[in-house]
Amino acid sequence: MIKDKSIQQFLDELASKAPTPGGGSAAAIMGAMGAALVSMVCNLTMGKKNYEAVEDDMKEVLERAENLRERLTDMIRADVEAFDRVMAAYGLPKDSDEQKQARSQAIQEALKTATDVPLQCARASAEVVELSRAVAEKGNRNVVSDAGVAVVAGYAALRSAALNVHVNTAAIKDEAFVSSRLEELGSILARANEANEEIYRIVKGKL
Repeated sequence: MIKDKSIQQFLDELASKAPTPGGGSAAAIMGAMGAALVSMVCNLTMGKKNYEAVEDDMKEVLERAENLRERLTDMIRADVEAFDRVMAAYGLPKDSDEQKQARSQAIQEALKTATDVPLQCARASAEVVELSRAVAEKGNRNVVSDAGVAVVAGYAALRSAALNVHVNTAAIKDEAFVSSRLEELGSILARANEANEEIYRIVKGKL
């Protein structure tokens, strides 16, 4: 399990000639780090003097952030599996017309999975961006910079995941599938672009 490896081992594998883990896994771990930082700010806010009024809010944000962290961490492995499936499809025999047709169909199905995995990462990372707003606005001011790092990490994960959506949709022949995924991704990015800048300004204003 990739998520059970040490940071050093993961980075060594990321830097190696091996095709996986790659950018998709890196995007997922960035999103998971953003979620973890949201949780950190919540944990350093709850039970603190002068923050009693936001206790319930922080508990709710913490629960959501931890759910996101788990989901994004699981996507590290999901990205590797999706890539491996694409490579396996490209490796299928193509000697006869029947084999060529089966190979082409397998490639297209694998590419769709390899598109949906980073799209899921993009959705989750966008949620991290939005959750960072709550901790930036209401969290312990002593750790507001960590809320800023959370939004930056979540946004970087989102933009990175978006690249992986685009690289896979470029080879998919199902126009309806491609259109639906890119339309959703465009909507996610549009909302997050504005939120990212706004939340970053909120954090800087409290430093």
